[in-house]
Amino acid sequence: MPVVLILAEPVIRLWGITSSERLRRSLAKAGVTHFVSDISQKPESAPLLILKANWVFDDVLVQRLAKSPDTVLISGMGDAVAAHVTGGNIPAIAHLMEEGICPDEAMGLRVVDVAGLTGAYNDALRKREQPFLLPLLEADLPAIEQRMFGASYKGVTDLVTKYLWPVPARHVTKLCAVLGITPNQVTFASFLLVCVSFACFWQGAYWWGMLSAIGMTFLDTVDGKLARVTLTSSKIGNVFDHGIDLIHPPFWWWAWIVGLPHAGLGLSPELERFALLAIFAGYIVQRVIEGIFMRLYGMHIHVWRPFDSWFRLITARRNPNLILLLLSLFAGRPDLGILAVAVWTLLSLLVHAVQLVQAMAAREKPVSWLSR
Repeated sequence: MPVVLILAEPVIRLWGITSSERLRRSLAKAGVTHFVSDISQKPESAPLLILKANWVFDDVLVQRLAKSPDTVLISGMGDAVAAHVTGGNIPAIAHLMEEGICPDEAMGLRVVDVAGLTGAYNDALRKREQPFLLPLLEADLPAIEQRMFGASYKGVTDLVTKYLWPVPARHVTKLCAVLGITPNQVTFASFLLVCVSFACFWQGAYWWGMLSAIGMTFLDTVDGKLARVTLTSSKIGNVFDHGIDLIHPPFWWWAWIVGLPHAGLGLSPELERFALLAIFAGYIVQRVIEGIFMRLYGMHIHVWRPFDSWFRLITARRNPNLILLLLSLFAGRPDLGILAVAVWTLLSLLVHAVQLVQAMAAREKPVSWLSR
């Protein structure tokens, strides 16, 4: 692993942390943990990774550069902002970087811009977007943080997360970052709201349960964005967050059915059995289909074709189902709302089944339309 030298550190903080601390967190994910304040402190045989902290690097750029020896990264304006150097040219190249001079290919380096270092497709966030590389200027701080927040968002998700939450979530994420609230603390708060919603639905207190459920969906957006912009993701937090997301939805809908008699709108035994079977079996099988698709083709079913990405906006997951239930509350018919969720779950399952069959029947192995 290379030794790291960070240059030109400003005092400006991004999402509550300094630029150099952000770089350290990013590099730690790549297993790079040895830093020096001067090139003379570097072990003789070690490669050197030079990063200018007066630039804001997308995490993917730092990760890729740490694994790309003899490479210089330049900005769109031609400034040399980072370099991974090996061999005997290290002192000369470090000197050039300190002086703001770009080393060239004559020194045995590959000079690349953002597009040359990494592609535009981000599989983890399911979107096609150029990684950011921005000069860190105090006057541009709001715009820089907005760009970083936008980069933390998944490109293929449900319509509530995609269109309703971005603006309020950005402000709450900023507040959490400044106050030192961790993503896991936000996730735990969302878990408590999951429990509150379940209890309210069970008792037929639908409006209170819906208020709690909406709060949970909002915090579920905030915790992931907070982890990404502050580079504080953890395996435990990831399992906790995704575990909650995966398990709780059908239990909410079960509690909703149990609460209907309290509202004087209990379902007949036949309709209740239909709703429970459709909701639980439909949800589980749909998830199994998604898992099979991922196992076979190494990508989410929702990023195969444009239609698949569009359908993710409205497929029978938690947030679209909550829209159906909220509309039913406004109409005073929560019983019809849960039946709508059951029917929509079955229809979504049918769509997913067709998607899987189409992929298996395709002549060529499916690839994401976003990666083309």
